[in-house]
Amino acid sequence: MSGLAALLCRPVAGRASGLPSQLLLAGVCAGYAVGAALGWGSAGLALFMGDFGLSFAASLAAVSCFVYSRRSDSRLRPAWLLFSLSSAMAAGGNAVWGWYEVVLDRDVPSPSLADLFFLCFAPPAIVGLLVLAKRPVNRAGWVCLALDSWLIGGSLLTLSWSLALAQTTHLANGGGPSVARAALALAYPLLDIVLVSMVLALHFRRAGVNRSAVNTAIAGLALTVVCDALFTSPLLRSSYHSGQLLDAGWFAGSLILAYAPWGASRGQRPPARAGRGPWGASRPIAGSLAALAPYLAAAVCTLGILYSVVEGRRPDRVVVVTGCAVVLALVVRQAIMLLDNIGLTQELAQKENHFRSLVQGSSDVIMIADTTGVLRYVSPAAAGVYDRDAEDLVGTELASIVHPEDLGPVLHEVRRFLAVPAGEEPTTRIECRFRSGTGDWLHVESTVNRHQGGLLLNSRDVSERVRLQEQLRHNAEHDPLTGLPNRALFTARVSQALGGRRSGDPGNAVLFIDLDGFKAVNDRLGHQAGDELLVQAARRLQESVRAGDTAARLGGDEFAALITGDGTRDQDAREYQVHEIAERLRLTLSQPYRIGDGEVRVAASIGVAFAEPGITPKDLMRNADLAMYRAKAGGKDRVELYAPQMQAEVVRRTELAARLRTALREGEFALLHQPVVHLATGTVAAVTAQARWRSAQGLLFTPAEFLRVSGDSGRAAELGGWLLEEAVERAADRARAGHPVPVAVRVSASRLLDRTLPFGSVEALLTRHGLPSGALVLEVAVNERLAGLDDLERRLVALRRLGVRIALDGFGNGYAAVNALRRLPVDVLRLDRDLVEGVVESARLHKITGGLLRIACDLGMQSVADGVDGADQVRALRAMGCTHGQGAAFSGPVDEYRLRRVLDRGRFPLSGAGQLARPVPATGWIPLQSRSHDETPVPPT
Repeated sequence: MSGLAALLCRPVAGRASGLPSQLLLAGVCAGYAVGAALGWGSAGLALFMGDFGLSFAASLAAVSCFVYSRRSDSRLRPAWLLFSLSSAMAAGGNAVWGWYEVVLDRDVPSPSLADLFFLCFAPPAIVGLLVLAKRPVNRAGWVCLALDSWLIGGSLLTLSWSLALAQTTHLANGGGPSVARAALALAYPLLDIVLVSMVLALHFRRAGVNRSAVNTAIAGLALTVVCDALFTSPLLRSSYHSGQLLDAGWFAGSLILAYAPWGASRGQRPPARAGRGPWGASRPIAGSLAALAPYLAAAVCTLGILYSVVEGRRPDRVVVVTGCAVVLALVVRQAIMLLDNIGLTQELAQKENHFRSLVQGSSDVIMIADTTGVLRYVSPAAAGVYDRDAEDLVGTELASIVHPEDLGPVLHEVRRFLAVPAGEEPTTRIECRFRSGTGDWLHVESTVNRHQGGLLLNSRDVSERVRLQEQLRHNAEHDPLTGLPNRALFTARVSQALGGRRSGDPGNAVLFIDLDGFKAVNDRLGHQAGDELLVQAARRLQESVRAGDTAARLGGDEFAALITGDGTRDQDAREYQVHEIAERLRLTLSQPYRIGDGEVRVAASIGVAFAEPGITPKDLMRNADLAMYRAKAGGKDRVELYAPQMQAEVVRRTELAARLRTALREGEFALLHQPVVHLATGTVAAVTAQARWRSAQGLLFTPAEFLRVSGDSGRAAELGGWLLEEAVERAADRARAGHPVPVAVRVSASRLLDRTLPFGSVEALLTRHGLPSGALVLEVAVNERLAGLDDLERRLVALRRLGVRIALDGFGNGYAAVNALRRLPVDVLRLDRDLVEGVVESARLHKITGGLLRIACDLGMQSVADGVDGADQVRALRAMGCTHGQGAAFSGPVDEYRLRRVLDRGRFPLSGAGQLARPVPATGWIPLQSRSHDETPVPPT
């Protein structure tokens, strides 16, 4: 028993793996049936197999159902426990029966303990079937379930009573009146009828969990009930003895029930979708049988009564009462179903009205298309969305209202969607254009679902969203002021030109255009006038390029143009053609612009770069940019073609900037000083601090050249801070050594305006190093036209309060210096080198320089001449009233050691020293800084 139970209860996965168990089950049942049919060979063996064999099979079913219920986690666990209890009762009854017949070797008394076990077999099985059934959702459902069970049971009782039960009752009382014997004779068939009624009533109501196992269990119980019914019949009951063929049915029923929870569940498949395969096809049949079950029961009851009439017997009172009860139950059930149908009809009508209101009131258009693509339903919203009546659209093909360009992708998506199983992709989304009633094309987004082989479309008009997206895309790719493509779109067009079918065309060229003088227009006339000028320039540029070319605005006053090649291989001819286009653009953009009531003029500097094999869009645009800057550096208002040396110059500037950063970090700069000499006495009145960069060859260079080349304003500011710090520290050391000579440091006006030199930092610097505030001179260079002269004035006034003296550098070089002299608090004027170099040779320059020196004298300021290289210049400047000079006539920039020697000597010899041509006010000396940027052969200190 344990080996067979282990084999039946062993979980095996897969359909094919369950076949051996099924074959083994069929073989065991067939072997038992053959043995019973042959009488088992002896009477003793027949009794043993008929009693203890059935007890073994029922025990196996009890163990199998009990073990499965312990392992199962579903809500069907109580049902399998009840089936286990029912099988245990059958096993106990057969064991008692075998005790009497086999062990005691005598007939089984009636009634006996075996009858009690057999009578307890049906109730647990009936309750287990109720657990397996799908529970009704309301009270009416429970009532209908009870009525259905009574209809089936009453009909079977009527038929059975007419056929056999009445006779069985008569035979049971044949030996004398015995209530117990009659009740026992009727108990078996009545319980079987109840069990059969439950099986039939619940067969179409069972739950969907482990359906195959439940069906197998019901089959085993049904086989057991059939054998019980045959046993209770008068014909077999009188001649039955253990070991007959009837026992094979009980044996097979028990083994099937033992096999049900394990073997049947292995091969089960998930329920198929409705309408597909045998599972879906059986559901309508099952529903029809469930609905016809009460009427079939009533028909069986009627047949029982008719049988009695046909046999000429008077209908038994039991048959009449049972039949009336069945008919009454049928009437009650029919009334309940009628009321239930009325309620369902009303609920269905309400839901239909509800959904009709939703569909008709929805702003989306709901359409149903059949398998051929013909529209069978269109909601009324089509009148508001498509401007077409819904009735006009019904009957038309869906393809006829889709834009021809979108029809191919739509059909492809629909075919793909229908080919995918519904469980994997229940819905899809399609966006296309639909024809409206006015003939326009609307952008429509549709959610598509399957519907009875066709399509259910829920569509909405998204034209506004599409227009907004296109507008956003246009704004992202175009300049908002001029409407031209911006840098991003221009770069994409260049990439397309370099990567298309003409990727190797050397005629593709990029033009970078900068408007010279635009900043002056912006400053003089305002930003609104500047914007109007940019709009007109963009219009001219757009009209001047060809249809296949692209004009763009990169930002500010910078424009660009992409000139696509025509496939020609003559490079010289192509360069000439593009150069002509660039010249025409330059002339067009340089024409006067009408702004307001006046005209303004700007020029155009254009850089041209041609495509090369393998060049990237970034490199091509960079080359055009380099050529444009070369055009601006070459005098502006011109066209410049890119040459490879331009990139080499950029590389050199980049390397120079990197070297500068390293030099500042590694301390490679040296501080030199150049004496400022009093022209009347030759004494050293002050020194100017100058920075030099120590070269790899041991020479010292001024930083002005590489600062200008690198264009690194941040490095220039850092160098200026280092120069000021070092100059003050060295001046303080010299003062403590007995040489209290003022030091002058050159500071640009732009740096002062950017407030990179706070007021308190200068005072803190002087205090930290112990240098008197009057010993520091800041030379302000105002060579450029200053826009913030008021801010500069306030800045210098604050510095003078700290005791810092102010010198004006580059006086006489342009309008800016004269305007600064009029506004700024200046103590000393420094003559520009250009006014000193030719003062001896040129009488005109002599008069100009003399006039400027008289202005300085009249304003009570001292003056210094920069670039005094000869004795004749010294005599001429002294005669014109210049108080101080600086240059090669006295000394070049020297290191600290040589400066100390100069200060120890105290003065320089002057030829022809005498009285000044004009008196100079004794206001004290304020030294100025040299502007020489020439290389000096002074070795490193």
